[in-house]
Amino acid sequence: MAQFLVAIHHPDNYDPSGETEAMMEEIHALNRDMIAAGVRIFAGGLTPASNAKSLRAQPGGKVLITDGPYLETKEHIGGFWILEAADLDEALAWGRKAVAACRAAVEVRPFFRSNIVPEK
Repeated sequence: MAQFLVAIHHPDNYDPSGETEAMMEEIHALNRDMIAAGVRIFAGGLTPASNAKSLRAQPGGKVLITDGPYLETKEHIGGFWILEAADLDEALAWGRKAVAACRAAVEVRPFFRSNIVPEK
């Protein structure tokens, strides 16, 4: 089984107060369906991108911390699921359901498979 990120994208000016009870119930139902199917590993919503801090390497081993997201874009990840699915087609099927429930753009991306275990 492969693991996939299913990310919900919101515009910069996204206002969560526009989320209706019906929308939230659809998202909760999707979560229940994912759990029942045994595909959901983790799910989480994120605060607005304006709450983000970005860290960048600087000369001399220093780190610069700035306000805001790393990328200057018009959309940011608002929430996500980590799923374990048989293949990309199955992950895309869950992504389609996420689009409907969240009423937002969704990105589905596989994780790299790695057999490397860090040494202690």
